[in-house]
Amino acid sequence: MDDTNRKPHIALYISSLRKGGAERVMANLAEYLYSQGWKVTLVTTYFTPPEYILPHAGWDAETGRMREDAGELIERLYSEPAEGELPGGRIANFRVRYDKLRRIWKEKRPDLILSFIGMTNIMALLTTFGLHIPVVVSIRSTRSLEYDSRKLRILSNLTYPFAAGIVFQTPQTAASFPPAILRKAKVLPNSINPAFMRERYEGERERAIVSVGRLDANKNPELLVRAFAGVSREFPGYRLHLYGDGPQKEKLQSLVKELGVSQRVVFEGVSDHIADKIWKAEIFVLCSNIEGMPNSLIEAMSLGLACIATDSEGGGPAMLIESGRNGYLIPVGDAHALEAKLRLLLSDGEERKRISVNAARVQEDYSPERINAAWQEYLLSIAGPVI
Repeated sequence: MDDTNRKPHIALYISSLRKGGAERVMANLAEYLYSQGWKVTLVTTYFTPPEYILPHAGWDAETGRMREDAGELIERLYSEPAEGELPGGRIANFRVRYDKLRRIWKEKRPDLILSFIGMTNIMALLTTFGLHIPVVVSIRSTRSLEYDSRKLRILSNLTYPFAAGIVFQTPQTAASFPPAILRKAKVLPNSINPAFMRERYEGERERAIVSVGRLDANKNPELLVRAFAGVSREFPGYRLHLYGDGPQKEKLQSLVKELGVSQRVVFEGVSDHIADKIWKAEIFVLCSNIEGMPNSLIEAMSLGLACIATDSEGGGPAMLIESGRNGYLIPVGDAHALEAKLRLLLSDGEERKRISVNAARVQEDYSPERINAAWQEYLLSIAGPVI
């Protein structure tokens, strides 16, 4: 490639590639930009398997080390100091971490840095001060969830004005930040994972209600378990499948026993190939209190599942669902409303099919090609001409 027309060198910075929504978006972006001719360097704090597997990764998936034959593949670097390099003490440790990350930027000299999430964004901005490398930070949730302490909110207010750009998933998450920060704001939603871009299943669906996500207080799987227990006697052929793990698992296992549905609720754990496993299910439910752009919801809709989601703070579900047309929105924490919508969909096959057909049309607006191209266009506008 002629150097005068080369694509930029981008450094993508995130704490890890462990299996979560933000990590998936970054992994997909890394692959897309690489396919478009960008030089891609991935900087993570840690290597934390099991991680997302990148087809063009230059590192070994089991050890995290760069392979000798990596060549022009995606490079991987780690910002956490090696064991024994941290002197102890919060301030001293911070200085060592700061110096190592700044040294990475100085040595690699990327044309642009894209950082995801909370403290990682703040570190990207602090460690590039004076290096003249544009930094784009991306907030992946609401301000209250991503910056859950006063100290972090103050640090974001102090550092974000130095960002070259700030990406939000929804207009509602953007609105929670000060006006000075919003002047640099860009809303770019998540794309559908390519694995979920397939034809809607037309055969007889499995009698399954599914949920995919971390078993924690924010995702609120307890609401779904209680609502399922409330309708389970009316629909004895159905099972609830919970994909994911988290701190509430044991509590939920006790709850399903208490409610008498332990034979009807399946804890699937963290699973690969989710698209294959839920493709034939009938109903998907998301019960979160706070959500940016929920990957699990957009993916379930793409597969044509009839979806119910809470109209949560962050605005992501409301961006995806027009209630009554391609899914249903319910108030946060409202078990009675969830029971009512479950009862409606479970009892009316024609309604399920209508919602299913309309839901699958999200593929038109949120395809990987469309959303990733929008990301590339935005990042090129920040990087400017590359010489």
